[in-house]
Amino acid sequence: MNSREKHDRMANAIRFLSMDAVEKANSGHPGLPMGAADVATVLFTKYLNFDPKAPHWPNRDRFVLSAGHGSMLIYSLLYLTGYEDITIDEIKNFRQLGSKTAGHPEYGHAAGIETTTGPLGQGIATAVGMAIAEKKLNDEFGGDLIDHYTYVLAGDGCLMEGISQEAISLAGHLKLNKLIVFWDDNNISIDGPISIADSTDQHARFKASGWNTIAVDGHDPDAISAAIETAQKSDKPTMIACKTVIGFGAPNKAGTHKVHGSPLGAEEIAATRKALNWESEAFVVPADVLDAWRLSGLRATKVHKEWQARLEKTEAEKKAQFTRRFAGELESGLAPAISAYKKKLAETKPNPATRKASEDALEVINGVLTETIGGSADLTGSNNTKTSQTKSITPTDFTGRYLHYGIREHGMAAAMNGIALHGGLIPYSGGFLIFSDYCRPSIRLAALMGIRVIHVLTHDSIGLGEDGPTHQPVEQMAALRAIPNLLMFRPADATETVECWQLALENKHRPSGLALTRQNLMPIRTEFEEDNLCAKGAYEVVSNSDAKVTIFASGSEVEIAVKAAGTLNGKGVSTRVVSVPCFELFEDQPEDYKRAVIGDAPVKIAVEAAIRQGWDAFIGSDGIFIGMHGFGASGPYKELYKHFGITPEAVVSAAEAKLS
Repeated sequence: MNSREKHDRMANAIRFLSMDAVEKANSGHPGLPMGAADVATVLFTKYLNFDPKAPHWPNRDRFVLSAGHGSMLIYSLLYLTGYEDITIDEIKNFRQLGSKTAGHPEYGHAAGIETTTGPLGQGIATAVGMAIAEKKLNDEFGGDLIDHYTYVLAGDGCLMEGISQEAISLAGHLKLNKLIVFWDDNNISIDGPISIADSTDQHARFKASGWNTIAVDGHDPDAISAAIETAQKSDKPTMIACKTVIGFGAPNKAGTHKVHGSPLGAEEIAATRKALNWESEAFVVPADVLDAWRLSGLRATKVHKEWQARLEKTEAEKKAQFTRRFAGELESGLAPAISAYKKKLAETKPNPATRKASEDALEVINGVLTETIGGSADLTGSNNTKTSQTKSITPTDFTGRYLHYGIREHGMAAAMNGIALHGGLIPYSGGFLIFSDYCRPSIRLAALMGIRVIHVLTHDSIGLGEDGPTHQPVEQMAALRAIPNLLMFRPADATETVECWQLALENKHRPSGLALTRQNLMPIRTEFEEDNLCAKGAYEVVSNSDAKVTIFASGSEVEIAVKAAGTLNGKGVSTRVVSVPCFELFEDQPEDYKRAVIGDAPVKIAVEAAIRQGWDAFIGSDGIFIGMHGFGASGPYKELYKHFGITPEAVVSAAEAKLS
């Protein structure tokens, strides 16, 4: 068997596993795996460094299937190269409940899936974060420990989504030359030819963004090899446009949208078997072909062993740091440093805005943890995310710990996911809470994957004042709290802020958002507590055993609640106050704790400068809500609070009216 014939048979193994799995499931996308099989075969058999027996090896090359609908491509590759997680039975159970071979690739379901993809554009943007992490860790630990490529297979849809422009312009700016994107240039989308909706010159677009581009026949293995070797030597990221035929090999449906997102049908599969001279029945890969694939899976075993030997010889402290960071464990010195800082806060009782309190907390955290990597979407001075330890990263100098993402919130959030997925770093970054809407798809994916990314979301209410309703979040807290597995924190003062930071860092498998104020807030916690009280999600800040009124509040409105309670208690109306920094952590508490915190006061009031949604869990449908019932307005923040009736006086009046 000559080398071209061998290549064709190996690529056809991908094609037939894909079309047969989609047919059996009666659901899926056979076109992309069939069209991109040649590109994938060249990459996985000759260039990609990976070890199926040690799939989490830190210095492996990363492969991201951005066009996640073509998931049978990655599942076929993982089975063929010998990953334990993907057996032939998993291939047969494609898209079935409980199988590892989900409709779109899901991180954590099977080793070898580097990120969850499906929402188009997310994969390429996440891969930019992986390439940033590689370049940063290469600078920090040296090429002996980190020196690898990040490869992406993206389709037309990925390149049409707006996030792709944010991603490629950032990658080009940062000169991420170890990022190589294969564009599956097949001219087809769900509705038909690409020409019905798009006429972009993708080469000109990528070049304008600081990339090299190469055009190849995506069915010519030698041309694909030559392009990869050119890309590997580049001083810029590279886009390789691979001209392919979607559904390659299917005599009647290849090259049409009919092969994109539905099974080929028994008749067309039989015709394809004949056309490609593939005699094996469904889900059977000929022994010689499977052996060739399994051998290719062992190709980088030697590379991995050599890397392991270099790690063993690494100086003890550097090796310990590297190992700890890739295990995702925090420095043992973090908790004592936070405790000492909380003692200082109890003594000095400062009254900063929580965005400034967050900066002060980060000054402590970044002094202990070398793995935090900060950033902002062009709002550094507003988000307060830069500390004395975080020098700016530039295209020519990655020694820093701070990324200027530019006005690219969506691309930033996806890149943060990629940095977290790569390992060795904990990304945090800043934006305005209102613009979490621009980040939301990437935040949702972080929650779905269960990864540690931390979003600093400042200017969290009408408290930002004069910028007005376009910038004043009203529904954003409720919308973010609605995302499963996301921790949304809204601290009330400097002590709660550092506690929320600690919790965000300690939750390895949950992303976090910190909603922080622009305006200064009085200290709520004035006594030192060793325990992290925010860890329970909600707790008493003003106690009263036989309370007639309980006021629940978060963030800047805890101050309002405490002042209102002072007035009510002064009038002989026994009132308690509960600070609620995190709905999700409260929900995780034992039932008896939750019952005790909610209590049985006849009057329950919630105060938050946002919409009511979510607060009925505390106050009931008949409880009183003091907050926003529509959009905000432009004006000084103190006047806005009065205008919208979010004041201690309004709380007192509402309580008294309910009691009378």
